[in-house]
Amino acid sequence: MSAPTLQVLNDRQDAIRLGGEWTIDHADTIVELLSNAPTTLKCLDARQVEEIDSLGVLQLRRFVLRRKLELDDVLWHREHSELAAVIDEVADERPKSRREIGLSAALSRLGKSVTRVLSEFRAGLGFFGEVLVKFLRTAVRPGRLRFTSVVSHMESTGLDAVPLVALLCFMVGAVVAFLGANVLKDFGAEIYVVELVNISFLREFGVLLAAILLAGRTASSYTASLGSMVNREEVDAIRTLGLDPIEVLVLPRILAIVLTLPMLAFVADLAGLLGGLVVGAYSLDIPPQQYLSRMHDTIESRHFWVGMSKAPIFALVIGTIGCLEGLTVKGTTTSLGEHTTSAVVQSISTVIVIDALMAMFYMTLDV
Repeated sequence: MSAPTLQVLNDRQDAIRLGGEWTIDHADTIVELLSNAPTTLKCLDARQVEEIDSLGVLQLRRFVLRRKLELDDVLWHREHSELAAVIDEVADERPKSRREIGLSAALSRLGKSVTRVLSEFRAGLGFFGEVLVKFLRTAVRPGRLRFTSVVSHMESTGLDAVPLVALLCFMVGAVVAFLGANVLKDFGAEIYVVELVNISFLREFGVLLAAILLAGRTASSYTASLGSMVNREEVDAIRTLGLDPIEVLVLPRILAIVLTLPMLAFVADLAGLLGGLVVGAYSLDIPPQQYLSRMHDTIESRHFWVGMSKAPIFALVIGTIGCLEGLTVKGTTTSLGEHTTSAVVQSISTVIVIDALMAMFYMTLDV
């Protein structure tokens, strides 16, 4: 094995030539050579390097960044340039040692955040348009849709989530009834707890709680599974086979959640109403027969349809964000974790915003 070498090429000491083997076996020597390199450096010629591994590339990359040079200032051997390009692509930027403070720094961070949000919104809108086009093409030729995959995703997305949705909505329904009764009893109107639970769950809580649970459970699952496929280059393999990843991977998932969320919202409504019934019977001295009778007399179907009209929209948002974040994973486990977290945050935030806008819209229409 030949040791790594570093040779100054001119009197100005602004260019050096590297040679030998820049591998992990010579890690100490590499560190020593780079620490003693000239400070006036402008160019590194690594075309004479006999062998280099990821450690050597990383050490040279960090050395170049410390000297405030461009990565293009390194001349690589043609057999080593691909390794350098791959490491350059996946290398994580080190965080700044200190957070910048002051008005200009705060405005800079705000501007970057706004730009990032607008970029994500534009990417999401473009991805949704692409999915819609592929869905219309599939609707014309239904044989292209993989029904087995749709059913499988419906099972994991909907059926497996029924116990959690039912339990959570039952408890929330009980809490709403109990808190409402504490307020209404001062006016001798405890019986109006029935309308409070019915309207709140049929219009808002049922579909919203089901959507939030799916946003945390399914959006993260979609991002993790698709991101893992990107990391293992399975998506590239699908393209190599002449298949469309949108049709093979995305459409079945989005169609499954669109079909599943209305059913889960219905289960959530039933569980919430049952929670109110139980509290009414055991804490408010409202017999179940009286509770059900008042529910039958006062409940209106329009509240149910208002809540159900939100379910497909929430499902499209959750499925689109989850799949988009999964397909944009950069190839590292760090990127996979970041995109999974981003999918959950974006899905929940968007669902709540859309729910608020739709609630105001329906109130304006007096529906």
